[in-house]
Formats: sequence, C-alpha cells, structure tokens
Amino acid sequence: MKDYYYFLGIPQNASAEDIKKAYRKLSLKYHPDKNENDDFFSDRFKEIKEAYETLMDAGRRKLYDRNLSSQQRNVKSILPPKIKNFSASKIRAKAGEEITVYWNTYDADLVKIIPFGLEKPNGERTIRIKEFDSQGKFQILLHATNTVLHKTIVQGITITELAESQSDSFEKETLSNSTNTYQQTQKKETKSQRLVSLIIFLALVAMIIVWLLADF
Repeated sequence: MKDYYYFLGIPQNASAEDIKKAYRKLSLKYHPDKNENDDFFSDRFKEIKEAYETLMDAGRRKLYDRNLSSQQRNVKSILPPKIKNFSASKIRAKAGEEITVYWNTYDADLVKIIPFGLEKPNGERTIRIKEFDSQGKFQILLHATNTVLHKTIVQGITITELAESQSDSFEKETLSNSTNTYQQTQKKETKSQRLVSLIIFLALVAMIIVWLLADF
C-alpha cells in the first residue's frame, strides 16, 4: 500500500493547509513540463497528485488512514533496518551519461532514494545525470526506514563528474602509454635482432678459423 504522507513529506496528522503547501512545492519540482517530460518525473508527479487528491477528500482520507494503520500493524518487521548493498554501475561519469543504481535492504518498510523517491526494498534503476553540483558531484542517498521502530539508516553514493578535458586527457594518456609500450617493444625486438646477428657472425668466424686450421 502506498504511503501518501511519505509521498508529500508530511506527518499523518497534517492539516489540509499543510497538504496544500507540500503539494504546491513538489508539483513545481516534479512537473513534467519542467523536466522535459522525463518518465521518472512524470511518475513522481502522478504519485504526488494521487496523494494530494486522496488526502484532501475527507471521506477518502478517513478510509485510507484506517487501511494504512491496519497494514502497518500487520506487516512491519520489529528488527532494525539494514542496507545489504547500495552501489552504482560507475562512480565517474559525464553529464548526460546513464548510470544504474542497485540496492538491497532488509527489515525496511519504507525505502526512499534521492532523487528517485519512494522505491521497493530491493531493486535497480537507471538514471541519466543531467548536471552536477558546483563541485562536480552528484549525490544519491538511500534512506531505509522501519516505521515501527522509528529508525532510519542512510547510505550515499557520490558520482564524480568526468569533464570533457579529463576524458580527452585520459584518452591521450592511454594512447601515449600504448605508444610508449609499442616503442619499447620495438626497441627490445631491435636489440634481440642485433644479438642474433652477432651470434651468427661469431659462429661463421669460428667456422672459418676451424677450416683454416684444418688445412694447416
């Protein structure tokens, strides 16, 4: 069952005015028109709108609260939440590049990943990084919560921007290393060829000397 209060970032005793304020703020942030109709933002906007419409209707909210409380009593674990794995396919990327995030949690009935939003306890999601912060970083945070114990643990992943100049420098360095390796190999081959030629020459000289001595 979806937790509409968590979608809007408000407590269960929030007033109608609190719900309106939260909805206005989040709808501006996640509106598809402001995010190039990205599927991720479209999905989040639909969830926020669904939560708002449900909680602003007194009858629907009362029924929702009753069902939510029942589910919370019957399903939730009494063990502290744990994060078994939280990783990304790469930790250095360029703007516009896609990365995949993987996570696995235990005993957490509420899992939120920033900037994705609410997620299942285990899963993966691919995101395209559009921009980094002023320090060239992109932060992804996993919040795993056990609402029975009111305990949350947080783990983060930092993606570092790989600028075009760094990418070019990396490619040049790789090419330079390859060239140096090739040149060193060529030098080694040249030295080996010279050594072989010298051995052959000495062998011929030795044969000639033996032949001359045999005549005497």
